[in-house]
Amino acid sequence: MNKRKLFVSLMAGFLAVVLTLGLVAGVLPYFVSAASSSEIKTQLDQLKDDKKKIESEIKALEGQLSSNLDNMEAIVNQKNTIDQQIFMLYEQMANINEQIAAYGNLIADKQEELEKAEARLAELNAKNKERIRAMEEDGGLSYWSVLFKASSFADLLDRLNMVQDIAAADRRRIKELSDAAEAVANTKASLQSEKAALEENKKELAASQEIMEIKRVEADNLLAELLKSEEEYQELLDKAEAEAGKLADDIDDLEDAYDAAKREEWLATSVPPSTSGSSSGSAPTGGKWVMPVKYQRVSSVYGWRVHPVHKDWRFHYGIDLAASKGTPIVATRSGVVEFAKYSSSAGYYVKIDHQDGFDSVYMHMTHYIVKKGDKVSAGQVIGYVGSTGTSTGNHLHFAIMYNGSYVNPADYLNF
Repeated sequence: MNKRKLFVSLMAGFLAVVLTLGLVAGVLPYFVSAASSSEIKTQLDQLKDDKKKIESEIKALEGQLSSNLDNMEAIVNQKNTIDQQIFMLYEQMANINEQIAAYGNLIADKQEELEKAEARLAELNAKNKERIRAMEEDGGLSYWSVLFKASSFADLLDRLNMVQDIAAADRRRIKELSDAAEAVANTKASLQSEKAALEENKKELAASQEIMEIKRVEADNLLAELLKSEEEYQELLDKAEAEAGKLADDIDDLEDAYDAAKREEWLATSVPPSTSGSSSGSAPTGGKWVMPVKYQRVSSVYGWRVHPVHKDWRFHYGIDLAASKGTPIVATRSGVVEFAKYSSSAGYYVKIDHQDGFDSVYMHMTHYIVKKGDKVSAGQVIGYVGSTGTSTGNHLHFAIMYNGSYVNPADYLNF
């Protein structure tokens, strides 16, 4: 069956991804602790590719599950139609059985009536023959004696008329009984013909009923198979979603490891920059920058610090601006929304491409009100201050990037 082949294909693809993830998970702790930032970045890119693959598998499974549900609905409707047809056939069979029984009773009645008519006809014939024979054999009461005893010609005519009237009456009676018997016989034959037609119709209905029963069994079997497929798809989907969730966590951990490796490499070649000073200013200004939020205070500056959650020494690539929950956040410059999404560390966050090498990043929102591809102008509201993701309180983490590298926002805005 095509569905089974598709399920096997999806299962094979999913198992391939899971096996890859298993191998990655097995070497990840050692790899992270011993690898350089570039090696970790390679591994991070691989994990992101794997995540895309498993998300593709999830989408395929969701599509097949939806299709499976549509097929189940169609089969249920088909089964209901078959059940209704079978019920109607049962009703027709019951009606025909009642008609056949009624015709049987009518035929029995006609048979009894016919037998009585035939008996009376036979009796009348016998009596008529007996009377004629008696009249001929009895010299005192024969037709000839009646005629020869006429006293005159007129009496002879009267006697002839009497004899003819008696014979005619006998013939009429015999004819009436014969006609009645024939009518009964014809009625019986007609009833038998109609009953035979009903019997034939009953056979056709029985054949149709047998076909419908077979169809119902087929529908029941197909529905059972679809229900089993639904369970299999759902189980596979649950596993894929669980693996996707685990993979997202691994990516977050690997991103933290990447940041740590970058810090270690930077420490090995540089002196940590001051947390209050500005960057070298070698990047262009990028034009006028608008303050992204009305903040109460700067809770953390750009540079090295002890992370407030992880409690380890790591580089802070932006400036934290403490503000009340729900305070509007605006685009610092005009540009195009590169993405608006959620991550376990950044929470709800937005990145804007300013089309000149500069990007700005806004993290930890309660929610955003823009989407990927939106064109925004400087000062346009894009979201609201919150504390989603890895955060200890309501604030905006604001960052600026130039040609893919973070720079100090203090070089572009007056905090």
